[in-house]
Amino acid sequence: MMKIRTIVVEDEPLAREGLINYIRDVDFMEVVKVCEDALEANRVLAAESIDLMFLDIQMPKITGIDFLKSLKNPPMVIMTTAYPNFALQGYELDVLDYLVKPFPFDRFLKAANKARDYFELKNASASESTTKAKEDYFFVKCDYRYEKIHFNEVLYVEGMENYVVIHTAVQKYVTLLRMKNLEEILPVNEFMRTHKSYIAAIKRISSIDGNEIIIGGKRLPISREKKAEIMEKVIK
Repeated sequence: MMKIRTIVVEDEPLAREGLINYIRDVDFMEVVKVCEDALEANRVLAAESIDLMFLDIQMPKITGIDFLKSLKNPPMVIMTTAYPNFALQGYELDVLDYLVKPFPFDRFLKAANKARDYFELKNASASESTTKAKEDYFFVKCDYRYEKIHFNEVLYVEGMENYVVIHTAVQKYVTLLRMKNLEEILPVNEFMRTHKSYIAAIKRISSIDGNEIIIGGKRLPISREKKAEIMEKVIK
């Protein structure tokens, strides 16, 4: 498989060296650049094709969180920090994982495998979209196997901190993906993000009640900024 092109953004020399050594021990990743701050990383992202960024939060001049907010099309991001209280902010920015320093190799490997799974899924989806007739299904990894799910089976997707739950009429699938990742896979004419934690199948929405939609007997919240768009797409 193609190696995941990775950059490390870390201002602490010891933490930086440890992370580089971890990455070099994984055969599906390569270190493209090592950056001591976000400004250097910004230059690298503008000049290089990067798949994954290990991003420290507490850095001089600009924090990792503020830097990530400034990027229009960031790569996959795994945040690293000594402060676990930043985790919620990180997940709200759709980071792939969150490593609290000092972290052992097995915890790093879990995050790396999650990046590999999404990288493979994203590449497969991109390859599929170049064919003349796109398939009406997709695969997600659940535990140790890949599950085939047809688009027309999906009722809605529920986002948790570091995984999503895909709900169908008969069962649910739990997979280690971000909401943003799955949103890129689902057809835009059939699905829409109704809330930061939900993606709904437009044709499966049975009713709209105030600031909630009802789908498959389940009430889901509607974000204030999404209300007008939902009304336009559902009530034609």
